[in-house]
Amino acid sequence: MARPRTIQDSVLLTAAREVFVEQGFSATTASIAVRAGVSEGTLFKRFSTKEDLFAAALGLSDYGAWRDGLLASVGQDEVQRNLERAAMAMLAEAQERIQNLVAVFSRGIDPSHNPMMQKLSDPSLGDEQAFAAYLGGEMEAGRVRPVDVQVTAVLLVGALGTFIHRECLPHSRSASGSPPAPPPGPSFSQPLERGRFVRGVLDVLWPGLKP
Repeated sequence: MARPRTIQDSVLLTAAREVFVEQGFSATTASIAVRAGVSEGTLFKRFSTKEDLFAAALGLSDYGAWRDGLLASVGQDEVQRNLERAAMAMLAEAQERIQNLVAVFSRGIDPSHNPMMQKLSDPSLGDEQAFAAYLGGEMEAGRVRPVDVQVTAVLLVGALGTFIHRECLPHSRSASGSPPAPPPGPSFSQPLERGRFVRGVLDVLWPGLKP
């Protein structure tokens, strides 16, 4: 009879995720084992290679859980409200996963050097497709005026991507370690609240969409 596992995979993956986020793919399996309180042998009994451990720990394959909900909302509730909920969900998911993506990109974006780039599709393309499909459905239902849904989706996802870059990624610093001096004029250095941003973007887009 096989002995029951005393260390759950979730514990190993949590430790691996923490170390990979801190150190990138260059992190050693020895340091991950220490963080998890196990031997390296235990890691490799569960995950054949460091590559497998890296992919499992960062868990990016299920990104975009909000998309099905958006598509299911065609013809339901108010269009602007549906877009707002989807945009908020997209930003929340991105904020949770941005450190994982940074760890992936720490290996570079060339698929020949970073095999995970071959496995991951561009998440922004999937986001654009979801928004475009939703708008297309609402257009057929007469709840959105005839527009180029692809262009509209690119505009919306582009704006949301700018927010992610502004609010979720570490800001660049000068050689001294201090934030760079802001340019003259109005200050934009304060954090921008997620809900305020999404509502502001849709306040601009919706007049061009409403029938």
